[in-house]
Amino acid sequence: MPRIQLRRAVSFSVLFFAAFLLPVAAQQDVPPSFAAIAEKAEPFVVSIEARGRVAAVPPNGANKVPDTDDDVLDFLRRQAPQRPVYHVGSGFIVDRSGYIVTNNHVVSESSRLTVKLDTGEEFTARVIGVDDETDLAVLKIDAGRDLPAAKFGDSEKMKVGDWVLAIGSPFGLAKSVSAGIISQTQRDTPGASAFQRFIQTDAVINPGNSGGPLVNMQGEVIGVNSQIATQTGEFSGVGFALPSHEAERVYEQIVANGRVSRGYLGAYLDSVKSEFAQVYGLGDLRGAFITDIRDKTGPASLAGLKTGDIIVVFNGQAIKSAQDLIDKVANTPPDRAVVIEYLREVGDKLEKKTVTAKLGERPLATATFGDNDGKVLPVDGKAVPEKPFGLTLSTVAAAGEKYKVFEGNPGLVVTDIDPNSYITDVQGAAGVQALSRGDLIQKINRFPVANAAAFASFVSKLKPGDPVVLQILVYNPALKRMQTGLVQFTVK
Repeated sequence: MPRIQLRRAVSFSVLFFAAFLLPVAAQQDVPPSFAAIAEKAEPFVVSIEARGRVAAVPPNGANKVPDTDDDVLDFLRRQAPQRPVYHVGSGFIVDRSGYIVTNNHVVSESSRLTVKLDTGEEFTARVIGVDDETDLAVLKIDAGRDLPAAKFGDSEKMKVGDWVLAIGSPFGLAKSVSAGIISQTQRDTPGASAFQRFIQTDAVINPGNSGGPLVNMQGEVIGVNSQIATQTGEFSGVGFALPSHEAERVYEQIVANGRVSRGYLGAYLDSVKSEFAQVYGLGDLRGAFITDIRDKTGPASLAGLKTGDIIVVFNGQAIKSAQDLIDKVANTPPDRAVVIEYLREVGDKLEKKTVTAKLGERPLATATFGDNDGKVLPVDGKAVPEKPFGLTLSTVAAAGEKYKVFEGNPGLVVTDIDPNSYITDVQGAAGVQALSRGDLIQKINRFPVANAAAFASFVSKLKPGDPVVLQILVYNPALKRMQTGLVQFTVK
């Protein structure tokens, strides 16, 4: 016991002494109170009650029966008893005339929306429009007077460690304020769309906070609180907010047009990372690798772009990654003509080309991966690893019945992966494991994979620090089609 007390005393003494050593400016970064910021922000924060009725699950789980005619399912749903829906969420006023931003999941099942203001007044709200890609909704109330409205701040200027406040109605407790810092920016979460790269915060966010604002130290909205990562259903130190630069763009489009319209290229993409750049001799150049042409009658195909092309410039702007290109395309109005500069592999060289494409309108879907031609993978007599990168590989013919989907495609099926292999730590799109059991490896560093011996021979010549790019084929059961992917990492 005395030992524990001593440690506490020492820790306090060090912290107390260090406080006097900090520069005045550093001490001022932590406000003595958040009261002034909360008082500025609370008037534009609202509570939202969403009520409605939806069909309950039909008796005997009828709506889960496979291969049932859609008309029969629809009949069963209509005949099933209705269950009440009641959600409590948050939102914030963004225009003095009564426009409100919240999350779509707060209002999606409702037939009646009630908005409660900071003053305690209640108003019926109507939905102006929603955007599934960002899980945002815009509501409107008619208060008969000007209302206090939030100001959007610049979320792109926020840094890890900056102080923020989360305001909303957790568990129905209106006007609740919590403080924290920005833990990370540009955070992907499982299942998020291409336009949901969140601000992560440790400010307390719980059920009921959804749709409420995350504000900076000037009382400006820099995020819309949307999700939490939890194993209990309650806050565990990890909350996510959609950045204000995306929320403001969505809000403006919904108010102007009733919906969000985004540009569309029609190609699956992956980022050119450092390993890819080394293998392809691109130096510091980055870009977006076309891994597949998604729509054969879409803008990319009509412009002559092909799988394997690397887009490096879009309308005069250098492309940093696949996400960068997705954002730039999405933020360009449909039907707009754009100039695209890209690299195409011709023989042993990459040739720079330019094309003009007319963008379409993006459907509700996401982008992924691609394919291009290479050379013959060399084999030598050097001893080769039995399981290169911890992978067990097989030809399609020998892999078994469940891999017949790959018949006619060259490459090797990954039938097993050593869980201790560092390749399991390599992440692909949306932060998921890049290579999985059941994937078909078609190329390694631009060389087609002919057989396991050739693959292992190539791997045996790699040294720690060497870049590796695996080109894989994955069957997507949801789309009922093959998709190409890239696995990019450095040898350890």
